[in-house]
Amino acid sequence: MVLLMMETFSNRYEIDKVTAGQRLDLNLERGRIRDELTNQSAETTNLTNKLDREIHALRAHLEAAKFDVIKYCIGTLVSISAVGIGVIRIFTAKH
Repeated sequence: MVLLMMETFSNRYEIDKVTAGQRLDLNLERGRIRDELTNQSAETTNLTNKLDREIHALRAHLEAAKFDVIKYCIGTLVSISAVGIGVIRIFTAKH
């Protein structure tokens, strides 16, 4: 009877030891996954900020290019108008 009780306690101790080891492994894995998710979140935030900066720079560049196109279009129209008025003046002055 004593031998059976001793064997039961020994088995119980082994089961508790294995269970504690598995619990420790699970907690370590959970901590590792949490750290990995934190790193991925920080990396995602950094990439988002970088993309926002690049988008802002591209928009500024696009606005500058648009302004240049408008400026040159107005210049071209004024030049064409001046030439047209000059041609009209030349033809009306001869008659």
